[in-house]
Amino acid sequence: MILTLKEEHKAHLSLLFKQPVNVLQDFCKLALEYLLKGSKPKLYSSAAQKLEVDPEDIENAIEGIVFLLIESSKNKLNELDFRDTLLTVGFNEEQQAVLSELYKSKEKELSEVLPSSSLHLPHFKNLEWRFECQVSSRSVAKQLTPKVTLNLTLTGDKEPSSILLQADPKNLQHMTSVLEKALKEASSQNSRRLQRRLKIS
Repeated sequence: MILTLKEEHKAHLSLLFKQPVNVLQDFCKLALEYLLKGSKPKLYSSAAQKLEVDPEDIENAIEGIVFLLIESSKNKLNELDFRDTLLTVGFNEEQQAVLSELYKSKEKELSEVLPSSSLHLPHFKNLEWRFECQVSSRSVAKQLTPKVTLNLTLTGDKEPSSILLQADPKNLQHMTSVLEKALKEASSQNSRRLQRRLKIS
């Protein structure tokens, strides 16, 4: 079996076609860092200066290697099929040997990454809320204790699930702030790129 890559992925890898073996080996190290620890923009800027290209081109090439490794592992490509795939993409024989050695040596790490490489996360379906306020009790004549009760419904691979939350306004405001930051981060360029590579749905 030979993987068929989209033209976009081939374009991302094309920067590597004209690089010597030692440079490709450096890219392989950066790809492993990306795979295990995430993006390292400072390293990409340094590499971009040395190769006289844009940092984005460096990151695209690294992500291209990561995608190639993950897809090959996901489809259980043997060494011969992996090298044939590299040949069709445009790598020469020496480059194929470097990437093939990386693929073989990191088989365990790739298999550990795969369970999280196509995540099917729960999605928001519905939210019901109720505002409650205790104004007094037998022990305290004048009391004001506001609370908000939330019933959050999520959908996933299985039946919809409900999560019941109760919070006072201060904690609810904090939760809102954290969620807004998460949404902002999810729409960032790095997050969108990672979602495309790992196919998070």
